[in-house]
Amino acid sequence: MLAFASAPMLKHDRRIFQRLRLARPILGTLDGQNALILDLGVAGAFVEHYGVTTPNARLRLQFRWHTEDIEFECEVARTQVVRRSSTNALSHTGVRFARPVGDSEARLHDLMATFVGNLLASQKANASGTGHVDDALPLSEVGGARRARVRGLMSYRLRPDGKWLRRPTTDPAQPPDGFTVAAYEYEADLEVLCVAYEKADEEGRRMIRLVSELSVRTVTLP
Repeated sequence: MLAFASAPMLKHDRRIFQRLRLARPILGTLDGQNALILDLGVAGAFVEHYGVTTPNARLRLQFRWHTEDIEFECEVARTQVVRRSSTNALSHTGVRFARPVGDSEARLHDLMATFVGNLLASQKANASGTGHVDDALPLSEVGGARRARVRGLMSYRLRPDGKWLRRPTTDPAQPPDGFTVAAYEYEADLEVLCVAYEKADEEGRRMIRLVSELSVRTVTLP
């Protein structure tokens, strides 16, 4: 199972984040009103709710994971009314997470890692025809000493000739032809992840980039 140390939310986050499309929406509340979370990522969510809002509005999103609350102060990135009635409106709203409440960021990382790990494990089992689900993702939480000693990010990009280009980077964005992780991740784990990426379909590769994004978020960038 993946586990990552929590890192502060970045005030000026320039990354383009992956979002997990949820097979089953998560029931939550948006400013105290019932809402369905349709997509979820490490930096934001896509929510269906009643009522209308406006871009840049500040809202509070809350939901539960393993009996624990996850709550974020959010900023509306975009919103659209998808259905109107005589008394109300149904909206789809994309929000950016502005500030976690309590341990919500660490709990969100745990949720995302669990969802993505289960999806990739199921994909692997279906592809092999075994029906047996193993831990599909090798990244794991590493010791604080290694995290303190090895800084920065490492980019892994799969070239057209089938070879991997591995190099340090300061760009936290996930590349379209590979993935970027914290440089402190163990190389043996990342070799396994490279093999998983090579064998995965496009959706599986998107999941690997999503979970790699969790690793990136543990690194404080200049």
